[in-house]
Parts: sequence; C-alpha cells; structure tokens
Amino acid sequence: MTTLENTIENIFATRRLTRYDQQLLMQLFSQRSLSPADKRQLDRVYEALSQGRIKVVD
Repeated sequence: MTTLENTIENIFATRRLTRYDQQLLMQLFSQRSLSPADKRQLDRVYEALSQGRIKVVD
C-alpha cells in the first residue's frame, strides 16, 4: 500500500480529516501527477466531506 492509500484508509477509518492528513495529501499531490486511481481516491474523500461522513478536525 502506498502512503496515499494508507492516509485515505485512515481518514475513512476514523471519519476525520486532520490538519496533518490535509498537509500530507497536499504534499503527495504536489510531488507527482495524479493517476486516475489517485483522482478517484481524492474524489471519495471530497464526496464524503461534502456529505458529512468525514469531519475536519484540527
């Protein structure tokens, strides 16, 4: 599993997006171009946030 997959798995397991998670995702995405699978993972997080299934915490 990649760091991206681990981070997203943790976000869904805890139902929380921390500032650290946000920074890690931004760092990962800025270092490489996104594959279609990576884009789908990011879309899953965004959709869960918009639906209230994941909370943003500090």
